[in-house]
Amino acid sequence: MAKVGTGEIIYDMRKKIQSIKSDLSQLDCPPTIPELIDSANLLRLNEHLSKTNDKKTELLRAYEQYSAALEGLLETVFDIQNELKDILKEQSSMISAKPKKSKTSKTKTTEK
Repeated sequence: MAKVGTGEIIYDMRKKIQSIKSDLSQLDCPPTIPELIDSANLLRLNEHLSKTNDKKTELLRAYEQYSAALEGLLETVFDIQNELKDILKEQSSMISAKPKKSKTSKTKTTEK
């Protein structure tokens, strides 16, 4: 029915996403050193953009895994919901299939 550890997997993936976002926010400010020549600055900027691109790619992969895990969890929830609905239908049909007891009052006749 429910996959064991699904919540733990989703929690771990969420932590990974937060870590990648933190790394990415640290990379957002490209290094600028005015003393260096333009070509050195361009090389640093290129290196920074490569690192940023790699982190964004990693973040996309983590979100893909996270959404797949959430979809699996949601599918499990819907399966459980359908099973419960079937159980309720079955119980409901069992209740209506039982013969109803008649509520006739018995009268006692007393003979003297």
